[in-house]
Amino acid sequence: MENPENQQQNFFQSATAKMFMVGMLTLVLLIPLEFVNNLIEERSIRQKEVIAETANKWGESVYFYGQVLKIPYKTFTETVSVNEKTKEVTKQITAAVEYAYFFPEKLKNNSKVTMVKPLNRGIYKSNVFKAKMNFEGSYTRPNFAINNIAEENILWDKASIVIKTTDMKSIKSQPDMVLGVNTYHFEPVQNDAADSVATLETRAVDVQALRDKGKLDFKFDIDYNGSHQVKIVPIGKTTEAKMTSNWHSPSFMGNWIPDEKNKQVSDNGFEAQWQVLHLNRPFSQQSFETLPDLRRYSFGVDFITPVDEYQQNQRASKYGFLVIGLTFLIFFLIQSVSKISIHIFQYCMIGLALVMFYTLLISITEHSSFTFAYLVAGSSVVTLISVYSVSILKNKKFPAFIGLALTVLYTFIYVIIQLEDYALLVGSVGLFFILASVMYFSRKIDWKN
Repeated sequence: MENPENQQQNFFQSATAKMFMVGMLTLVLLIPLEFVNNLIEERSIRQKEVIAETANKWGESVYFYGQVLKIPYKTFTETVSVNEKTKEVTKQITAAVEYAYFFPEKLKNNSKVTMVKPLNRGIYKSNVFKAKMNFEGSYTRPNFAINNIAEENILWDKASIVIKTTDMKSIKSQPDMVLGVNTYHFEPVQNDAADSVATLETRAVDVQALRDKGKLDFKFDIDYNGSHQVKIVPIGKTTEAKMTSNWHSPSFMGNWIPDEKNKQVSDNGFEAQWQVLHLNRPFSQQSFETLPDLRRYSFGVDFITPVDEYQQNQRASKYGFLVIGLTFLIFFLIQSVSKISIHIFQYCMIGLALVMFYTLLISITEHSSFTFAYLVAGSSVVTLISVYSVSILKNKKFPAFIGLALTVLYTFIYVIIQLEDYALLVGSVGLFFILASVMYFSRKIDWKN
């Protein structure tokens, strides 16, 4: 009868016990891997804080809503009072001034957005741009009759032009408007505390030609320093917009996007055109109450970074469990086939080397490109584990195979990280072939020993 101590010893030397211990070690190594993920997240948050601070100083998202014709008019309110003692009826008429807002008949915009050299603060970079926006269009004679306002009550000589736009410090040129044959300057207006955008308004403008001839043309130029986005509200009865930029990754946003035939995107930049008719929007060409908030009806471009360096590091770290598990599986299969004993401590050292890859990756990335950091970190870890394997496996054939397998695995993960639209597809197909390979090479192993 076999000694119970020998049975216990045989159990710990069995494939089942070794597989269990390797599996437990894989789970334990998720703890330092999670610390690495937290480090990447912390650095990513710090980068976002720096970008937000830089954008606040340079210029934030550009928003433009104008040019709106503002015309005051008189209203009269009649108040009737009755003296209870004498029954005398008294009528009092009170005059007040209200404002009507009219949008252009035609509005054309041509914007050129140039991404400038990223602003650096320490190791962090912030992408910013300069935007030159040119507008032209025309107004038609406002229809006050639609609201039963008599001609004599319209204060034509006190008309002005209003613009709603982004933060004042983003504006880098004097916004002047040529209306007819005259040029008018815009000045900032005190905003309501609840209004998050700035208001610019001219002094009284000459709209005699609009009153008499029924049409008045305008031109307007403005320059911005900005970041993130450029958005325009299509207030023209017919709005046409064109935007060109040297940025290669635009995200067209808002209620309207350009048709495929009206946009071209390449590695050198993009060009896009929009056309919005008044029939396409849920607001009218005039307002007799207040100037409506139309931010939700804007369109434009978000100058995104498709996958920044920290996002790439985060995506790489998500495959950490896969890399550790497959590497341990390769060593375990070699151990099972060759009958070479690998101690759990040696598995631990290999696992820590695999975790070290991600700390090397993020630290090198912050001072160079992700591709270069991935190459250096991957080569270092593959070399370290391959050399260490020579002392464990006592030959060069298996370490060479391990080095090749790790190289293929890291290359596969790099390709997935770089892909956007096909990442899930390529990853799923790759994992299927990895599983098929493991099943094939392990088919003849005697798991009873």
